[in-house]
Amino acid sequence: MEKTRKWALILGGSSGLGWATACKLAKHNFNLVIIHRTRKSEMPGVEQKFGELKSFGAELISFNKDAINKEVRQTLISELKSNLKATGISVLVHSIAKGNLKPMLGDANESLAGMDFQITIEAMGISLYDWVKELSIQGLFAKDARVISFTSEGNSKAWPYYAAVSAAKVTLEAITRGIALEFAPHGIKANCIQAGVTDTKSLRYIPNSDLIIKEALRRNPNRRLTTPEDVANAAFLLTQDEANWITGTIIKVDGGESLQ
Repeated sequence: MEKTRKWALILGGSSGLGWATACKLAKHNFNLVIIHRTRKSEMPGVEQKFGELKSFGAELISFNKDAINKEVRQTLISELKSNLKATGISVLVHSIAKGNLKPMLGDANESLAGMDFQITIEAMGISLYDWVKELSIQGLFAKDARVISFTSEGNSKAWPYYAAVSAAKVTLEAITRGIALEFAPHGIKANCIQAGVTDTKSLRYIPNSDLIIKEALRRNPNRRLTTPEDVANAAFLLTQDEANWITGTIIKVDGGESLQ
């Protein structure tokens, strides 16, 4: 007998790691709420992709909204409360990629300013806490809920143009550990997946991304890049009953890329 479908909420689920995770979960007995930011010109393609999720039997609720904006977040959570209160959210996936990729030195308009750090850290780090806290306050998490977010090796290595994102990833990891500790009495487990270099739209925004790809291929003992599906597979494993004692960790999913 098929199990009742659980609900997963994905922040940033229209492309990259978020989209791959949405596909994996839809194929394995999850309904989905996807919050994304998509240009009007790109919406036909996104709607077609969302149709794929429904073809897997998943129920889908999607919002083309800014998940970082406080007022928008409150409105969305209010709407989710009316729709999902009876079942609750079993999985929250944070895959927001919004940051500044500028050098630390250069012309005033072309180099990182303090505000650039603040915007990036807020979007890619602190927003995870904002969502977890508000969903918890509103009683929207199901029993034994899982929180999953994505980090990178830039959490400990300095890459040109990546300083603001690096700071955001470190913040994200610290918040994940805090959630794992302080939300444990509410049954919430929280983990970060440290993905290897993955050829996504977000990677291509980084200046000299071709060099990053070349170096990753040289270092990886399996001689290939990490794929979004590799990361989604690991995210799916963290949603399973057998993973209910894994929390507060940074899990490397990189095919051994970070070994050398």
